[in-house]
Amino acid sequence: MNDLPEISVPEISVVVPVMNEAGNIQPLIVGIEAAFGKRAIEIIYVNDASTDDTLAELKAEKATRPYLRIITHSKRSGQSAALRTGIFAARSERIATLDGDGQNPPADLVNLEKAWQQAKQDHDLVMAAGVRQRRQDNLGKQVASRLAKRLRAWLLGDKHPDSGCGIKVFDRALFLRMPYFNHIHRFMPIIAKREGAEVLAVPVDHAARQVGSSKYGNLDRLLVGIADIRGVMWLMRRSPKNLETHELE
Repeated sequence: MNDLPEISVPEISVVVPVMNEAGNIQPLIVGIEAAFGKRAIEIIYVNDASTDDTLAELKAEKATRPYLRIITHSKRSGQSAALRTGIFAARSERIATLDGDGQNPPADLVNLEKAWQQAKQDHDLVMAAGVRQRRQDNLGKQVASRLAKRLRAWLLGDKHPDSGCGIKVFDRALFLRMPYFNHIHRFMPIIAKREGAEVLAVPVDHAARQVGSSKYGNLDRLLVGIADIRGVMWLMRRSPKNLETHELE
């Protein structure tokens, strides 16, 4: 049995959205545990109505891990909805996220958290967002990602090198301030800046998928991304400009 401490308020909540990721569950949990050592953490898996053995594998792992939490959606709702569910349920004010496909090495969460902690000395709200190095995706996925990146930079002024990277560390309060919409997970750095947060670009490794297949088609990803960009443009135009607030003593 794993002997990580179980406490009511963990140091950090690690949120992992999954849909049909049987075979990737146990290795990723072990990797998260190795990254944080004996620190008090909670791992929140949000099962987005999987139809394979994902839920059964999660239940098997939870049997020896009291800090592992499992939340299941009654119907397929998407990655952004799963992240939202997990972050809302989190007991820590420090959130880490990573994809459940095993392509985000959990060891990188340590560097992201260090960058987040350092920036917190000067900023109330901070997001440390990963930038994948030497991506292991197929050519079609990489091309679609580059096109989406250029569109975001051109139309939104989004200068983050890898907005769609799933591995991040940020304040829970920051996410709660963000306007929620489907596919927000692809735009979190620019939306965080809209809320006045400091956004850091931190290099992270990227691994080839070992089990299962991607849940997004390259053309679908690009077409949906264009529609989402229009919505984010609307949000950015309506954000408060240069607003300062002061509370009277």
